[in-house]
Amino acid sequence: MYLDKQTQKEYNTYQTNEMEGGRYMARNKYPEITVEKILEVSQRLFMEKGYDNTTIQDIVNELGGLTKGAIYHHFKSKEEIIDALGGKLFFDNNPFVTVQNQKNLNGLEKMREVIKLNHADNDRTELGKQSIPLLKNPRLLAELADTNRKLIAPLWLQLIQEGIADGSIQTEYAKELSELLPLLTNFWLIPSVYPATPKELLSKFAFIKYLLDSMNLPIIDDEIFSMAQNYFEHLNIGE
Repeated sequence: MYLDKQTQKEYNTYQTNEMEGGRYMARNKYPEITVEKILEVSQRLFMEKGYDNTTIQDIVNELGGLTKGAIYHHFKSKEEIIDALGGKLFFDNNPFVTVQNQKNLNGLEKMREVIKLNHADNDRTELGKQSIPLLKNPRLLAELADTNRKLIAPLWLQLIQEGIADGSIQTEYAKELSELLPLLTNFWLIPSVYPATPKELLSKFAFIKYLLDSMNLPIIDDEIFSMAQNYFEHLNIGE
């Protein structure tokens, strides 16, 4: 994946902090192996039992020798585990990296493909649904905002600039749109932040499509709209 120097710096720093250092680094001989095992077991249990129905003790029972203290040495809470797991799944299957290898696509098509690839990642999509109530936590919400600003917005910006260069996108507001996209999709569409029924979420998504179309950034095609509709209909948030 080609990134400009500033974006590459932000990307490398974020990935290093998430996967190798910061709050996930432990003081043992093989900390990365321990963290990887905890995340692997947690992902399986969250998918099988659901986040709410999985306890720290359940995770300990599946770790084969690790104690509850070992988990808390790496993660302060179950919330931190699912937060770290979301970061891991993103870096393991980063759609922005994938589309850069698809030389047959123009910038606009790559943006659409990022959305489709992100939705096609079933584990990340399911964990994202389970994480929705957790975003009532101000700390997690602040971390999401920081991630969007430092990592996601610059990645969108590069694709928009690529689309401008190849003629598939016509806009004078590349930076503004790159910052607006995650705000709309990663905040405004989160029902624990802005309460909404599935029907209201779909109406919001239709408005986002109208807004982006009017700004000459028609990234939401019929396939993406249908994917969003199906996603909203299966959210367990009631009417």
